[in-house]
Amino acid sequence: MNLEKLVATAKEKKIEFVDLKLSDLLGAWHHITIPVSGLTSELFEHGVGVDGSSLPGFSKIEKGDMILMPDPSTAFVDAIFERPTLSMIGNIMEVGDSVESYSRDPRRVATDAEKLLGERLPGTKAVLGPEFEFYIFDKVNFFQGPDSAFYYLDSAEAQWNAADDEENLGFKIPYKKGYHVAPPMDRMFNLRSHISALLEDVGIGLKYHHHEVGGGGQHEIEVKFSTLLHMADQSMLVKYIVKNECFRQNKSATFMPKPLFNEPGSGLHVHQYLADDKGSLFFDGDGPARFSELGRFYIGGMLKHVDSLLAFSNPSTNSFKRLVPGFEAPVAGTYSVANRTACIRIPGYQRDPKTMRFEFRPGDGTMNPYLGYAAMLMAGLDGIKNKIDPGLPLNKNLDQLPKEELAAIHQLPTSLNKALNALEEDNAYLLEGGVFTEDLLESWVRLKRQEVTEIRVRPTPYEFETYYDV
Repeated sequence: MNLEKLVATAKEKKIEFVDLKLSDLLGAWHHITIPVSGLTSELFEHGVGVDGSSLPGFSKIEKGDMILMPDPSTAFVDAIFERPTLSMIGNIMEVGDSVESYSRDPRRVATDAEKLLGERLPGTKAVLGPEFEFYIFDKVNFFQGPDSAFYYLDSAEAQWNAADDEENLGFKIPYKKGYHVAPPMDRMFNLRSHISALLEDVGIGLKYHHHEVGGGGQHEIEVKFSTLLHMADQSMLVKYIVKNECFRQNKSATFMPKPLFNEPGSGLHVHQYLADDKGSLFFDGDGPARFSELGRFYIGGMLKHVDSLLAFSNPSTNSFKRLVPGFEAPVAGTYSVANRTACIRIPGYQRDPKTMRFEFRPGDGTMNPYLGYAAMLMAGLDGIKNKIDPGLPLNKNLDQLPKEELAAIHQLPTSLNKALNALEEDNAYLLEGGVFTEDLLESWVRLKRQEVTEIRVRPTPYEFETYYDV
């Protein structure tokens, strides 16, 4: 959308403000709001000044001045604001002798990953479709201090409320029995439909929405496929709308991978394929699992680099509380057809050769989608470049394999620290074409190691239960 169309839209919608959004390195949105009178050519020529030293993972204070340059193609009417507001997502530019793209800007990484794909395989696009799993709670409290710490979550849907809930009208969801339950057990179907309509209003198409397995308020919204950068923008927007609309309804949504002990965790499964104007390059009717050689090489690259990939797709200590056996979460570096215990699943129900794809299952909502999606593409491209053969698919339930057979299969990292170790040892594929940079990786690892340390030094309630009476 060019300036002329933006101005016309602003007049038509009686826009009063323009909101500019940017992602920090960790994947959180920040924003700055200007009056609609600022919607001029100067905005797109000179941008808006921001303090990069106040954003996690960005510049130091002595080089704090940076520029937020809005991308007009991302414009949408923002339903979260009460006053009519036009929002745009921007890129971070570094100020020096000239204005240049900032190496640690996550959106720059996704853009350059797409450029590298175009150079390696001209006319080819990376197409992605994530599944957004999240919990909606009716009450959320948490606190950490030197002398006390707690969290409290509650959902009117949950079976744990069957005895004490004052408004109990029955229809509680039993443990791990929430998958596709119908109303009245599914209390949030109207809210999900309303959220889906808001997403449609900003150009994010819906595949479907439903209640997920977790009886304590777990839900899923799956959106239509799009190209890598566009889907990363849309992923930020999905989380933004879900969280804000739930908040407006006096509820709280979280994409945290494992908010509830011993309940199903929330993932961000990412369906993906490479395509030209004829459709998916991953289809071959005569290949193993109907996959082409190029597609198998792509899978081979992702499996080879999966440990370091998890540093971006599962970048929290909480991520690894989800990646445990028994909850349909992958714990081994394998691929399979229709098997949800595998790290990579080729959906058994897909029939359209034009969208032949696989699903990368480990990822979760703590991922910065710009970095996570780009890292997946870079691993796949490395597999194609080096013709990495993943072998035949392993179509067995990994949760039920004998120990000796499971021991022969590569196991995924069991902690964020181990994933970060893998990233430090295996990152050359990310640096190809300058997509990721050394300073970005160093900053990422430093921030994540700090998170690990901050959580490691804090006692938990279960530690009191286990060790208090030593």
